[in-house]
Amino acid sequence: MHLKIAIVLAMVSSNVAYGLPGLGGNDHEFRKPGPNDYRSPCPMLNALANHGYLPRNGHNVSIDQLVNALDEALNVSPLSTRPVAELGATTSTTGNPTTLHLKDLAKHGVIEHDVSLSRNDIYFGNNLAFNPKIFAPVAKILFARDKISIETAAKARRARITAAAAANPTLNFTTSEDRFSQFESALYLGVFGTGTEGNAKSRWVEVMFREERIPYKEGFKRSAVVITNQDIVDLADKVAAAA
Repeated sequence: MHLKIAIVLAMVSSNVAYGLPGLGGNDHEFRKPGPNDYRSPCPMLNALANHGYLPRNGHNVSIDQLVNALDEALNVSPLSTRPVAELGATTSTTGNPTTLHLKDLAKHGVIEHDVSLSRNDIYFGNNLAFNPKIFAPVAKILFARDKISIETAAKARRARITAAAAANPTLNFTTSEDRFSQFESALYLGVFGTGTEGNAKSRWVEVMFREERIPYKEGFKRSAVVITNQDIVDLADKVAAAA
């Protein structure tokens, strides 16, 4: 997952639409993107767009919209996410430094980096779209049980690092990017799990990665408590320790 959100934080029912009460609200039904819609390398941000928390077309997304979407849908602290939104805006091709197209986040070396859990490395060309072949061995580890422990998340991350190192002759995965990757795993553990203990529900995480959908249909509800910077840092430290 390409969310450098956490590293910046550390530095400072229908089968067609899920818009029923308790399933995201009538204005947040799930819709797949159309052919002219933009999406990012991050499945979580894409899910926010697919549910209308971000502009559904993925065009001209503002810093405020990014911050508000993460708060409204997931209860991730706005004070924590604003620096990330500002970092993302540095990739902008809109001509406005306060907005970006979601596809701009595929710019290598800003938010996007090698060793994504679900995307190709830049060496292989398409670092934007979900890649089932890349994700399959990761998924086999992550979803072996009903819940994803911190140890399981660390194991899946290690497997992806090993596979990327074997396949990519130009692999660029620095110490800081390794740390970013720990934070990315921490984020899905925090959003779909239990506080700083991990144990994210496997089905919820799978829906987010494969379908780029918020798993309301499967029972997910916005956290009752704010997911803070420190929560994500604590989880990232545990992922690192389990490696």
